[in-house]
Amino acid sequence: MTHSPSAVEVIVLGSGTSHGVPMIGCNCEVCTSSDPRDKRTRPSIFVRMGDQRILVDTATELRLQCIANGVEKVDAVLFTHHHADHVTGLDDVRRFNWLMGRSLPCYGSKRTLANVQKMFLYAFEHAPDSPHSRPELELHTIDAEPFTVGDETIIPIPLIHGLLPVLGFRFGNVAYCTDCSHIPSESIALLQDLDVLMLDAVRRTPHPAHFNLEQAVELTRTIRPRQTYFTHIAHQLGHEETNRQLPAGITLAYDGLRFSV
Repeated sequence: MTHSPSAVEVIVLGSGTSHGVPMIGCNCEVCTSSDPRDKRTRPSIFVRMGDQRILVDTATELRLQCIANGVEKVDAVLFTHHHADHVTGLDDVRRFNWLMGRSLPCYGSKRTLANVQKMFLYAFEHAPDSPHSRPELELHTIDAEPFTVGDETIIPIPLIHGLLPVLGFRFGNVAYCTDCSHIPSESIALLQDLDVLMLDAVRRTPHPAHFNLEQAVELTRTIRPRQTYFTHIAHQLGHEETNRQLPAGITLAYDGLRFSV
């Protein structure tokens, strides 16, 4: 008997760049916007795939993101890479350890996990006499091969972020490709027949480590998903104004966006 594809539900916890929007000390039109969709925390998503609840990255505002979106349990964490805006909320998963009564599996490349261990050394030190609470984590190294969380298969998507190899992830017919400036042809092949693509589109002008808006639109035309949401958005892109200029089937994501496939 074949296994039928699981339903995939996604909550966009954060859709902003490493600075967030509004940025500190900026009074531009987007940073001072009254549109709540222009308020962007650091990039992360929460995925419900079958019975599994999966957090992709532990963004800087993780606690606030989970409270705002009703995220109360997490079965696994996937890391795209080790940059600060994607991992510095890691200490907040202590709460999920307590709520679920167990350690939390974390998946990432060998390089990513090595850097996470350096950044959060206290979480991995052997200190049986320490009275201080710290996250309880199980690290699992992944590469380009599909892996499973529970009974659900997840496909890593190798991406290039400036000069850094990073990972996107495919959950059924949904793919998440944040923080990238190049997608190799082998990875383009993994992004075919998507219902939803989430893709990096940082701003209008070129960026050395991210797709700009024009590049992201062009790549979307190549991949041809049924729906695309751009993410990792800087303060140069106002939500409403930008969406009016985008082709059909492409819109900016925003914090709190929910969709299901």
